[in-house]
Amino acid sequence: MITNNDITQTMKDKKNNSSDKKKSFAKKPTNKRGDFKKRPPRQAPLPKVDDGKIRLNKFLANAGICSRREADVLIQTGVVEVNGKIITEMGFKVSDTDKIVCGGETLRHEKKVYLLMNKPKGFVSSLNDPYNRRNVVELLGKLKQSVIPVDPLGKDATGVLFLTNDEELVKRLTHPKQHIKKIYQVATSTNVSKTHLQQLINGVDLENGLTKMQEATHVGDGENKKLIGVEIHSSKNNIVKKMFEHLGYEVSKLDRVYYAGLTKKNLARGQWRFLTEEEVNLLKMTTLNVKI
Repeated sequence: MITNNDITQTMKDKKNNSSDKKKSFAKKPTNKRGDFKKRPPRQAPLPKVDDGKIRLNKFLANAGICSRREADVLIQTGVVEVNGKIITEMGFKVSDTDKIVCGGETLRHEKKVYLLMNKPKGFVSSLNDPYNRRNVVELLGKLKQSVIPVDPLGKDATGVLFLTNDEELVKRLTHPKQHIKKIYQVATSTNVSKTHLQQLINGVDLENGLTKMQEATHVGDGENKKLIGVEIHSSKNNIVKKMFEHLGYEVSKLDRVYYAGLTKKNLARGQWRFLTEEEVNLLKMTTLNVKI
């Protein structure tokens, strides 16, 4: 038989067990802040040494061969040689004294540059000028690289002018099968008739063959019959001026406002800037359809 004393003892045992559990879950003492050892101060990182070397994939990209990602593929496939040795190592670096060959072609070390200029009037953009007149390259200051004006503008013409030392891209942009979009504003001394505008679109037969404009229209509301906007894809020299002169018009102003996606926005006359990486890639993409 369970007595009152047994019940009392059982309740005491439960109370003691509960007290033991509370003690086991009690918060453990922590070390005070002063008990920890102070960390030594971090040392400043050593300065990086510029040895003048660049990664092989970057060199190939600068040479205008391809993008960096595509360069990695070329390196991995074993078509790139440095000083006569095939290199397949990612991250391999080269210097100015190294001889780099890709696909059997020796590459120059000059960095590829891509420039956009808002050409002013009175400067020729042809590098072979027999009269030694002022040239647009004089406006480039102390630019280290020698660049070529692509699709040059005449002495009295103004506007968008692309310059580069990427000879491969120059060949593609100026290839006869290439159709690069160009837009000009043309001012004439007399009114241009709608009949002649349509004739410019249908084609004008010049000494070097029939040449057509993709579009020719009066600018704005059309009230000024002397101001014409034209779109043309031909790369023949001074072709816009020649076509108007063939129809009996004297061109008083010729301004290129668009070339292959490039405009003269935020560029004053005579100013120039480097193209962005996105602009360069866009130019290269537009020329991929032509094989040289």
